[in-house]
Amino acid sequence: MKIKPLAILAHGAGGHKDHPYMLALDAALTSAGLAPRRFDFPYREAGRSFPDRMPVLVERYREEAKAAAAKLKGPGFFAGHSMGTRAAVALAAEGFPCRGLILFSYPLHPPGHPEKLRLDHLAELRVPVLSLSGTKDGFCTPKLMEKSVGKLRGWTHHWIEGADHGLAVAKASGRTRAEVLEEVAETIRVWLMGKAKGK
Repeated sequence: MKIKPLAILAHGAGGHKDHPYMLALDAALTSAGLAPRRFDFPYREAGRSFPDRMPVLVERYREEAKAAAAKLKGPGFFAGHSMGTRAAVALAAEGFPCRGLILFSYPLHPPGHPEKLRLDHLAELRVPVLSLSGTKDGFCTPKLMEKSVGKLRGWTHHWIEGADHGLAVAKASGRTRAEVLEEVAETIRVWLMGKAKGK
């Protein structure tokens, strides 16, 4: 039986590892052929709602990555939603071994403040990146995101039409949540196939 590649999945600021949204992302990664490993950041483990500072988040991610690498005798993929993507990017930019990054709703800037770009570490990445965002995400816009990452090597960005920061779409769009998640899974699946072929 072939062992699926691991994908360490970190939650966003308002979430936790067993939030319905995280379970949906877990299912999408599984459908794409990966084996997700979810975890909680320290503030959630302690029952707090206010996030830890980024260095604390990165260290917690590092612990998960080390444990996973030791168990599998090799690196896996780093994945996350929103704040979790920032921790994943920071760790990968350090050179911590990983096979690639899968970023759900990377928060390019705080809502309403496009002048406060979060570009730290992006240019330092040396692994393939798949970033998925909704075209109605308040944390980024297609124009600004494409301007910010357009020249980065190895960066693939996929836009989900009409989706918000949680990759949800309005009923008026005519699409269901399941259809959106299938688009997410298929996008990841195609990206992984491209990696396997060396593209």
